[in-house]
Amino acid sequence: MKYLVFVALTLVCFSFRLKNLSEKPRKQIYLLMGQSNMAGRGAVTAEYKNLQYDRVLMLNANNEWVIAKHPLHFDKPKVAGVGPGLAFGAALADVFPKDTIYLVPCAVGGTSIVKWESGAFDKATNTHPYDDALLRIKEAMKLGEINGAIWLQGESDSNPKSAAVYLEKLTALIERVRKETNNPNLPFVVGELGQFRDNYKLINEVIHQIPQKIKFTGYVTSEGLTHKGDTTHFDSPSATIYGARFAKGMLKLIKK
Repeated sequence: MKYLVFVALTLVCFSFRLKNLSEKPRKQIYLLMGQSNMAGRGAVTAEYKNLQYDRVLMLNANNEWVIAKHPLHFDKPKVAGVGPGLAFGAALADVFPKDTIYLVPCAVGGTSIVKWESGAFDKATNTHPYDDALLRIKEAMKLGEINGAIWLQGESDSNPKSAAVYLEKLTALIERVRKETNNPNLPFVVGELGQFRDNYKLINEVIHQIPQKIKFTGYVTSEGLTHKGDTTHFDSPSATIYGARFAKGMLKLIKK
């Protein structure tokens, strides 16, 4: 009997210890990748200018961790604005009230998916989108492991020729990022392009195939979201809604 009591008490203590360990604050790091709609082009009005959350940080242009604020990205400083990244981080911070969410902005406006290959140069921004992102990923990994990535890109590839190879190129990109982050199962969530242009359907149809073609991936819909008047970029309210959708998509993957 004494032995059984000892075993029972040991199991209770062990369970309590595991529970405490699971409740320890964590550092969750997420990559924000793609082109202008991920970088954000929504107007930074007074409503959005001062938005911030104590447990949502970003890696700035100087590779410093700072409180995340709009605009998160700096690909084109004159036009960078509200994107989905901050709302994505805030939604995750709400779900994990003890954790700190670290965002790594990597998006570059106007880039086709071929610019997201090693060595590719984007003349418009004088950057190497993939190589520059890789440097930032390595910097972020000094803090801890990368927990996931979100991707919003394809406007530049919304033509029959590019759309025909989009799945192949996105698959290769995801594999490269997973290799660089040392995580073959890195959760990767892809967003639909806006549903306000007919030619965007070419890429959206490909995006719908991704969960079946690539493991540990998902996609989120842009249904109901609106552009800011240019039929290309999401307005600030839509970008914010989209960030919450990305978070929901990510949660489905990281909780599996």
